[in-house]
Order: sequence, then structure tokens, then C-alpha cells
Amino acid sequence: MAIAATDERDRGQPTSWSAAVDALAAGRAFDTSTRGLVYLDEGDEAARRLFVLCAGNVDPNALQPAHLDRSDTDPIHDPGQAWNALTVGAFTEKSVITDPRWSSWQPVARPGDLSPWSTTGVTFAESWPIKPDVVFEGGNVVTNAKGEVDFPCPDLSLLSTHWRPSEKSFVLSWATSAATAQGARMAAMIAAEYPTLWPEAVRALIVHAAEWTPAMLAPLRGASGKRERARLVRRYGFGVPSIERALRSGSDALTLIAQDRIRPFAPKPTKPNERQMGDIHFFELPWPREVLQGLGETPVRLRVALSYFIEPNPGRRGWKKRHRYASHGLRFEVKGPTESMEEFRKRLNQKALDEDEEKPSTGGDSSEWYLGEQARNRGSVHSDVLSGFAADLAERGVVAVYPVSGWWKDQPRRDRSHLGARYALVVSIETPGVEADLWTPVAQQVGVPVEVAG
Repeated sequence: MAIAATDERDRGQPTSWSAAVDALAAGRAFDTSTRGLVYLDEGDEAARRLFVLCAGNVDPNALQPAHLDRSDTDPIHDPGQAWNALTVGAFTEKSVITDPRWSSWQPVARPGDLSPWSTTGVTFAESWPIKPDVVFEGGNVVTNAKGEVDFPCPDLSLLSTHWRPSEKSFVLSWATSAATAQGARMAAMIAAEYPTLWPEAVRALIVHAAEWTPAMLAPLRGASGKRERARLVRRYGFGVPSIERALRSGSDALTLIAQDRIRPFAPKPTKPNERQMGDIHFFELPWPREVLQGLGETPVRLRVALSYFIEPNPGRRGWKKRHRYASHGLRFEVKGPTESMEEFRKRLNQKALDEDEEKPSTGGDSSEWYLGEQARNRGSVHSDVLSGFAADLAERGVVAVYPVSGWWKDQPRRDRSHLGARYALVVSIETPGVEADLWTPVAQQVGVPVEVAG
């Protein structure tokens, strides 16, 4: 959907429009009222769907040479703040002008940086989702010596088919509308290649396959704090997705996918007016342990993405705080290299309790992650990268998914925990710059046929 509101009043807070997107994505039929949403059914899993939404554009009259300053203060447009949607912003690699009509003009954005057209989630309150989720090519604009900005420059725009092919075949395209079309195309390609994947998993793969460009990472050189990194992700999302990374594992970049259901909350309170958290899922991964141990102190990266769809609180009064808007939340965690399973379980129980009581994070091993818990645990898709030594990672082959609070916990009569909350978990190991066959030993463990060259 490449349309959005033009006002900037919401700044991440849910609206009737974004809540409707969240409800439809979760497979719920509803009606609207002055008090919020009225659910009409018990939900239909077959009706779950992935919405790919545009982030919205900077007003053409507000384009300026200092485009990052403008984009950082122009928030994502409604309904792009929807928790369950894949919201697409725009970046650009287009910077070469060959058209003589534009010879005295220069591109505004550097190659690999945010497109001047793209809005961001930088001004969102920290409690609201990270938006955009990803960015695709959205074209560039030009500026002259006087600081004037103009568009469209054909060299810096995209080419698309015209909506009336009898009139003409092609037309120029740009901004987050063009970027959103590419995001929808990638989602369709993944769904066609792997038809058994849920919409939650398609979104997880797109986010998981995204990386920041060198131009995006440049502002962080010398600024390693988590706060600055959180600002990065609210400007660029999780980066630029690659269809090759989304569709295929490599010998040196192994990707594992799990789809499952979890019960977020226990059915009956153990104490009056107090309900307990439900299940914790542990995934003992088919880790290539011997290969990783053999690599010793070789740098490796562990990348994790967790995606699920929340159900929005029917009442508008619940739209002011994230724990009251979302039906439930899920989190992921990785076992420490020297941690026993019992210690791991206790740590997870404490984390769930702390977030339920809205206590600030005290660090833990989040310092090892690039973004850390406070930055990544927003919305309903979470992704992060842990870098370390191969031998250390060899001892961390357990990933857990556990629940945190939501309005289901406060409203037992409307709680749908017994049906199971669906989620998709994507985990990959990467050995950048090092030739190591991680895929074959894992394929042998899980029974995937391995081709042998004759």
C-alpha cells in the first residue's frame, strides 16, 4: 500500500487506521466505534496477511540539501506505524547524472544513504515500534549552487510501467512508493519460493536479510553507544534487504528458520488478580560445533530475527502504552557460553518479570549485541547481531523465545493464549571473509541431502 496520511500528529502512536492494519494482519474481523475496535469473530488463521506499507514522503516543498536533518524530523506517516506491517522507507544508490539538461546540478544524497524523500521514526517515543523496518531504492533529487532542490531527474529516478499502457509504456517513479513496490516484490518472491512460510516468517526473512550500507554506518564511527545505534535503526530500519540472503543459505552463512506457537499467559492465576507468564520455548540448534571450535578466535556473527503479529487492544484507552496496546509481546535470548540451562531459564524468567513491571534493562549480555535489548525490543519484529569468536559461539547453540506482558494478561476473558500465538524465528551464523563450510555438517544432522561433486 503506497498511500499514507499527510499529517505528522501521531509520531508512532496507534490510530484507527494503523490499528485496523494490525487487526487485519492478525486475521481478525472488526468494526469501528468511537471507543475503538469491536472484534466480530474469533479470528481466522487463513486470513492472516502481511501488509507492506510505505513510510510516507517528505513534502516536495520541504526538500532541502541537508536532507537527513529534514527526514529525521519528518515522522513516518499514518498507518506506517502499524506494529504488524512491513514498513518500507527509501534509500538511494543513484548519484551519477549524465543528462546534459542537469549538468549544473548535483545529487543531494550520497550513494548508499537515505533518500531525501524518506520519512523516519527518529522522533517516535522510545516505546513505539522501530520504523521503517527496511529501506529500498527510492531515488534521489538534485540541488544547485544556490541551494535550490529540484526533481525528477531521470538519471536519479526509477523506471516503472505506466498504469495506462495504451497511452505509453513507461513512467518515472521515485520516493517511498517506488521503494514499497520493491518490498512487496521481495515478499512475493519469498512466498512463491517457500509457500509453507507464514506471513510472520516472510517479514522475518526480509528483515533478517537486511544490512546497513557503509554510508549508513559512517555516522557511527567513533560513536559506539547503544543510544546512537538506536537512532540509526529508527532512520534506516534494519537496512537494505538482499533477495539472495533471504532465499538461500551459503556455505559460510547458514540460516535456520522455525515457525511455532507459544502460549503467552497461564490459564489461571496462581494468586488472586495475578496471572503468570506462560511457556518458554528453547531451540537447541543443530550447531556446527566442531567447525566453530576449529575456527578458534576467528570472528563470526550470529544474527537473529523474531517476528509475530499482535492483536490490538479493542479499546482506545489501551492505545497509550505499548503493554496495553499489544495483546502480548515475545522476546528472544541466546544462552551464554558458560551458562547452564537452569541458569539460562532463571535469567529468562527474571527478564520477563522485569519487562512486565516496566523496569529498565540492567544490561546483562545485551552489551554483546549490536543494538541491545532496549533498542531492539520495540514493536513485533526484533532483530540483532552478536559478534564474537567462533569458539565462544560454539557453546551458545540454544535460543529461547519467551513472552512478556500485554492486554491479554489483564483481560482473561478475552485472552486467546490457549490458541497459541504464532511466531517465526530466523537464526544465522556468518563467517565473513573466512571460507568455512557451516552448511554441510548441519545438513547432515537434520537429514538434508548433500550434493557431492563427481
